[in-house]
Amino acid sequence: MIENALKKLNITALNEMQESSVKAAKTGKDVILIAPTGSGKTLAFLLPLLSNLKTGVKGVQALVLVPSRELALQIEQVFKQMGTSFKVNCCYGGHAVRIEKNNLAHPPAVLIGTPGRIAYHLEHQNFDESFIETLVLDEFDKALEFGFEQDMSYIIGSLLSLKQRILTSATKMEEVPAFVKLNVPVEVDFSKNIEAKPDLKLKKITAPAADKLDYLFRLLSKIGSKNTLVFCNHRETVDRISDLLFENGLGHDVFHGGMEQFDREKALLKFRNGSHRILITTDLAARGLDIPEVEHIVHYQLPYTEDAYIHRNGRTARMHAKGTAYAILTSEEHYKYLPEDIEEEVLSEKYKLPEASDWVTLYIAHGKKDKINKIDIVGLFLQKGNLTKEDLGLIEVKDTTSYVAVKRSKVDQLLKALSGEKIKGKKLKLEVAS
Repeated sequence: MIENALKKLNITALNEMQESSVKAAKTGKDVILIAPTGSGKTLAFLLPLLSNLKTGVKGVQALVLVPSRELALQIEQVFKQMGTSFKVNCCYGGHAVRIEKNNLAHPPAVLIGTPGRIAYHLEHQNFDESFIETLVLDEFDKALEFGFEQDMSYIIGSLLSLKQRILTSATKMEEVPAFVKLNVPVEVDFSKNIEAKPDLKLKKITAPAADKLDYLFRLLSKIGSKNTLVFCNHRETVDRISDLLFENGLGHDVFHGGMEQFDREKALLKFRNGSHRILITTDLAARGLDIPEVEHIVHYQLPYTEDAYIHRNGRTARMHAKGTAYAILTSEEHYKYLPEDIEEEVLSEKYKLPEASDWVTLYIAHGKKDKINKIDIVGLFLQKGNLTKEDLGLIEVKDTTSYVAVKRSKVDQLLKALSGEKIKGKKLKLEVAS
């Protein structure tokens, strides 16, 4: 079963951390896995989880608790790509409770969700927890940081049939809270793994406090068309930067906890498919998100702790890639965790505005619930829309919507060609995703 899953994922060999995690889990004991962001922790717990699943059980057998909706969706997607016969479902705040209840009426073998929403379903007895033998607490340190302790304690206290707990964390914890009920766990610690050390170049920009926004705009213009994450400490700062970039015609998107779930998902999707190359965000995007290789990190505001700084930088220079992290500082700002010999990035007064991305995201008001899949969309866009395969980028099909990246130069002709067309017998509702 594991061999088949790896084949479906096009993975020929596990890395050392994943091998160690799978081996530890095979003992049947509880496992604590500590490994840096971007090292492949998802597979390190999904493979042992898969080994524990039994056919013929009509109930949830494994529960994965995560601190964010985006991480839940990402893990669900990886499990589906493994091509097993086991059903998987996702539950999270911002998702329609009605849809989740319907899904749980035919219980999945694997349930993934945020603590608040899983606690809600448990409380309302929307699924039978008595079959759950495997529990994964992914990004557990982040879940505690987000204030999920009470919900997690309630959930774990309700799981009376548990045989194995797998806890993952990007940082080593001094003590795991008693409510987790770990029983003589095996620790797999790759937090100091030298191989995971990124090829990251650090640079700083010294700016007067009143001119930080101007310096940021100049830096982003200089960086040009490279994938860039801009980190801030506060949502209000994210929105203020967005207003400035919008006024100056620099394409971008924003991502923070104050946004509706639909808008957050859309922002990540457009960043993933290349429609936008700049994403301005809070620490919510520092880890656990399915986003592409990021070449540049910009700390518009530096975080208060070194851990947060490391996690932000972990979004770039992943695996064998290189990356650059910029810190925009005033002369009065000093952070103990920053090296003293950071290279100064010199900015000119003015740069040419980067050109718009080659890609535009189109929104289709149909999804999995309408029996729509990627093949249907590709067929329609190539045959009736007169596109070539090169004109199509990333396609993502959700429950009730779909998103397609299309070459900017072909969008107008495509919309005209597909006007009045049908997909799976329904009138096609197609527009540019705003």
